[in-house]
Amino acid sequence: MIPSDIIAKKRNGEEIQPIELSLFITKFLKNKISDAQMSAFLMAIYFNGLTEKELIVFVDEMIKSGQVLNFHQSKFYIADKHSTGGIGDKTSLILAPVMAAAGIKIPMIAGRGLEYTGGTIDKLEAIPGINIAPSLKTFKNWVNSIGCAIISQSEDICPADNRIYALRNLTATVPSIPIICSSIMSKKIAEGISGLVVDIKIGNGAFMKTKNKAYQLKKIMKKIAKSYEIKIDIIFSNMNQPLGKFAGLGCEVKEAIDCLKGNGPQDLVDNTFELCSHLLIQSNKAKNKKESKQIFDTIINSGKGFEVFEKMIKTQNGLLEKLSENTFPKYEKIVRSNQSGTIKYMDTEKIGWCLVKLGCGKTMKTDKLDFTAGIEFFAKPGDTIKKGNPIYRVFNRDFDKLSSTLEMLSDTVKI
Repeated sequence: MIPSDIIAKKRNGEEIQPIELSLFITKFLKNKISDAQMSAFLMAIYFNGLTEKELIVFVDEMIKSGQVLNFHQSKFYIADKHSTGGIGDKTSLILAPVMAAAGIKIPMIAGRGLEYTGGTIDKLEAIPGINIAPSLKTFKNWVNSIGCAIISQSEDICPADNRIYALRNLTATVPSIPIICSSIMSKKIAEGISGLVVDIKIGNGAFMKTKNKAYQLKKIMKKIAKSYEIKIDIIFSNMNQPLGKFAGLGCEVKEAIDCLKGNGPQDLVDNTFELCSHLLIQSNKAKNKKESKQIFDTIINSGKGFEVFEKMIKTQNGLLEKLSENTFPKYEKIVRSNQSGTIKYMDTEKIGWCLVKLGCGKTMKTDKLDFTAGIEFFAKPGDTIKKGNPIYRVFNRDFDKLSSTLEMLSDTVKI
């Protein structure tokens, strides 16, 4: 098998045989195929896609490249959640402890930021001391004892996807639907889950800009789930504006905590509930949405969700009491409206790139994250504001980055 021949086949829109695709991924893991060659292959997939047969092989090779967790002896329903990425999306930090409090085990292997979207692991690392890379044995013990744990992808689980994930961010192939599907589903299947709920974000701040793209993704994900006998529910949610009042790193962890304490912004609460509802019905904890709402509200109002969150962070060696100190910004600036009227549009993707520039994401592997960085939103599309009213509060610990970000933000709102 000559790597360039496989790349050429996909470039020309030809179907790759299972044995060829299997060897290509195996050799990549053994460093016999370079990052440059894999990058070229990913770009070919971006333009020409994968056939259904290729996709199943691709997913299978991702899974077989590492270990697979086994919860078969557990009497609990094992499930997880995934979002295709957006701005201000911190629902994983809320959903995991709430579902654990409801008696559903959540072994969540989460990702880092991709392009302009935030990553759950990047946000979680704002908590000093947090261990997001335990052994799989430790991870499984955490899930069994607490009900949930959130860790990063490692060389133990889908190492092939782990390496490809990093290349996607550097090669502008993140929006590729077959690559998105294989990345999501391989990790989730390797977790040993029985059920999954997926939040496909649609809008100018999402990778899926249109409903047509979102339906394509949904169709492929359902096929993969069926092949592995996993229950799956898929929802669509709006990403024409950021989710919640804050987007960034440490500030999103704080907002997730607010939500667990019953003080979260309504759009964030609604989105989290919608996802939780599907898992509660999947697992037969609830018969319908009404029963799901009663369970969700009880867990939030009783403080049980936050209690599980605290246990999870403590078990993962995180020092939650030092979160505020570690995420307190050095600089901040208020961005005000230069006219009165109703906000008609927010350029959510550009806001995401502003967050990257502030220090919430990386454009190079060597970049360092700024856990103090973020944006607070005072108004969103549909809101009426007056000239001089605040639209954003921007904050971080690097004045030069903050200043250049303000220039980018200036035209992200249309009134």
